[in-house]
Amino acid sequence: MLGLDSFNQSQFNSFKKRQYNKIYAHEALHKSKGGSLAGPIVIEKDKNGVAIAGHVDIKMPSVDRVNPDKTIKDAKTVISSALAPSDPSNQDLKVASQAKSVLLKAQSIKNDNNKKQGLKLNYFA
Repeated sequence: MLGLDSFNQSQFNSFKKRQYNKIYAHEALHKSKGGSLAGPIVIEKDKNGVAIAGHVDIKMPSVDRVNPDKTIKDAKTVISSALAPSDPSNQDLKVASQAKSVLLKAQSIKNDNNKKQGLKLNYFA
């Protein structure tokens, strides 16, 4: 009987390790693509110590009307980070969608700024 219990414990420990590694690998992809916008990897465990979820906080850019190029760059980083794993979660998809919205606003502002600059007189012509 003792051998069976130790075998079950060994299986459980193996399961715990696989679960942790799977979740950690997913979150590590977010972290690696998020660069300086990404926070630390957090792994959540149940009462038995089994990894059940994880997350990496990421700084969502706000639209910068003065420097829309920075907003565009940061929004693209957030999108890349959110969609980095081959199995993005619903939350990952929501983050990517939100960043896409920020990206489109910043691109619109950039286009408006470029049009306004095009209307200025060129004194060197």
